[in-house]
Amino acid sequence: MASTLRPAEAPVHQPVMSHEVVTLLKPDCGGLFVDCTVGGGGHTRVLLEAGASRVLGIDRDGDVLPLVPNTLAQWKDQVELVHSDFRRLEQVLDDRGITTIDGALADLGLSSIQLETEGRGFSFRRDEPLDMRMDRATGLTATELLRDASEPVLADLIFRYGEERHARRIARAIADARVRAPVTTTGQLASIVRRAIPRRGWQRIDPATRTFQAIRIWVNHEFEGLEEFVRAVGRRLRTGARFAVITFHSLEDRIIKHVFRELERGSEIALRVLTKHPQRPEREEIARNRRARSAKLRAVERLA
Repeated sequence: MASTLRPAEAPVHQPVMSHEVVTLLKPDCGGLFVDCTVGGGGHTRVLLEAGASRVLGIDRDGDVLPLVPNTLAQWKDQVELVHSDFRRLEQVLDDRGITTIDGALADLGLSSIQLETEGRGFSFRRDEPLDMRMDRATGLTATELLRDASEPVLADLIFRYGEERHARRIARAIADARVRAPVTTTGQLASIVRRAIPRRGWQRIDPATRTFQAIRIWVNHEFEGLEEFVRAVGRRLRTGARFAVITFHSLEDRIIKHVFRELERGSEIALRVLTKHPQRPEREEIARNRRARSAKLRAVERLA
């Protein structure tokens, strides 16, 4: 059985690029903001501290949401938490009779809570069940998907989502290994990947990192519906309101960049891109929080 954390046991989540988020979204004017991926509540707290009147926090991870009130106890009357996928944003707003919002943020990375909580299967630092679902109430686990996927499909997704040049070797190794025994734990998968990749001295990241990233993206359909989500947020912004997105994957960043530019040039929604190039974390932040090193922040503003 997967473990469930109590609030006091939850790892501390450090929100990425908080200063840049506040500078871009300008919550000091008050209003209703949507934290589309509330996670541990760090960015919601930052928005409230900076002056947001209300925050609607959405997250697809039903295991994380119960921990958030502990972080936001001071603002409990100003926060509403919703268990939903951010891609269903418009339905969430319609259910509450909300037509426009004063700002929105989507941090598309994993939270520290998800990475460090035992039993989730996101990290290979512990040997645990290979789940990887952000919402454990629905969908297939990584174990189930790896059991049934063909070798060519595995190679394609590891190359595409993990940008892993040894994708074919890894897919072949997984296919060979599952003939002998099902791949059911993070330790098994990490060991298979490491053995499949030729060793060439010191490596900056663990050889299993890119494959784990690719499988997590696959399990959670992370890139599906992302373009339409951005358009949906744009439609709901009031004039002058802003939307910021933090990505951690080059493919994800390209999708956001493309849609922002397309909307700025088109007539569907009047938006202005605020970040010609993505903003990156300062060196001091990366030194404090290594998980921030690959973060990129882009933002747009709704025009009249």
